[in-house]
Amino acid sequence: MVFYVVVAIVSGVVSFGASWAIWKLSHKYRLYPKIRERDVHTRPTPRLGGIALFLGIVVAFAVGSQLPPLALIFAQPQQVLAVLSAALLIVLIGVADDIWDLDWFTKLTGQIIAAGLLAWQGVQIGWVPLPGTVAPLSPYMSLLVTIFVIVLVMNAVNFIDGLDGLVAGVAVIASAAFFVYGYLVSYGPTEQSDYFNLAQFITAALIGACAGFLPWNWRRGDDRPARLFMGDGGALLVGLLMATSTVALAGQTVPTSTSEGLVALIPVILPLAVLIVPLADFTLAVLRRLRAGKSPFSADRKHLHHRLLDMGHSHVHAVVIFYAWTAVASIGMLLFLIPGRGLLIGGIVMLVGFVVCTIVTLAPLSRRKAIEAAVQSAPAALAADAGVAEFDPLDAAAGAAAVGLEHTAAEAASALERLHEKEASS
Repeated sequence: MVFYVVVAIVSGVVSFGASWAIWKLSHKYRLYPKIRERDVHTRPTPRLGGIALFLGIVVAFAVGSQLPPLALIFAQPQQVLAVLSAALLIVLIGVADDIWDLDWFTKLTGQIIAAGLLAWQGVQIGWVPLPGTVAPLSPYMSLLVTIFVIVLVMNAVNFIDGLDGLVAGVAVIASAAFFVYGYLVSYGPTEQSDYFNLAQFITAALIGACAGFLPWNWRRGDDRPARLFMGDGGALLVGLLMATSTVALAGQTVPTSTSEGLVALIPVILPLAVLIVPLADFTLAVLRRLRAGKSPFSADRKHLHHRLLDMGHSHVHAVVIFYAWTAVASIGMLLFLIPGRGLLIGGIVMLVGFVVCTIVTLAPLSRRKAIEAAVQSAPAALAADAGVAEFDPLDAAAGAAAVGLEHTAAEAASALERLHEKEASS
């Protein structure tokens, strides 16, 4: 454990320092794009944070290669080189897209090549669960399934990269859960994997890199937004490494049955659970764009994080809600590993957690309905005097500014307070 902590610290320190350097250089040489219509931020911000993440990962690999206890990981240098080569390719493509806005076909081609490189060097999914059994995959099918999974996770993570601190924080939570899982199965009754393995190493390095980058990507207030974005280069890199660690750990052994492989199935289920929101966002976006006759990789402003903002959540609240959903899924899945009643305990925790998360997520809707009902029931003159007529979507005065679409929860609460004050005074 100590050596993995060292790897994470090294990765975090390098990522933090590189983020500062890139932030300085980006402002000095104006290396930031114009604000797009779908963007949430309102001031030009550098988008080259993916380079800092990549440097943190590379230095962590270099330091890890010099630590004798981690020698087992580097006993197969072709896999290590494949991970670093795929990461470099993805970062180059992502940075190029952040600067020149590449077309979707070029980006997808690069993602497939990166995933294919990993699969070609043995980082593959070798089996799939079936009812009552586990089926080993042929080399050809293993290659295709691995490429599909890695590309899917990369794009799912990239799709939610729209709020300050969102991807980095979700990656830290999800990767920490996956690291704990790897630790438990290494010393548990399954003896499924050696403790020092490529999957654990990648996860530790990724946690450190994202934690080091997060202070530069966190919104410290409405007037103090993120100073640096990870861009497509960073989001795709995070997705690539999360998928690679999952595939590397899940592909080490092939259980002979689903009953024997219940614990072994968790490395497949866990990433799906913690990435349920990104995967849902990805699926909805693809269906939405195909239905509109557009490319599934075209951009719009209808992602889940955009919808949370439109519902009335503040920027930070929306990010924390994503963190909460990820944490509940992660902790619930880990509790399944408890001997005896793990499924029951984990199921209860996930059920209660998801109910609470749902209530918090939908809370602005109740506030929106409250101000809407109050404005509708108030005399028109009083509502106009209080400056709240626009909160009534049935009133012609509201126009296009229908309730909830352009007002935060704080604005709605302030409007309701003004209305009550006017009613009391009258």
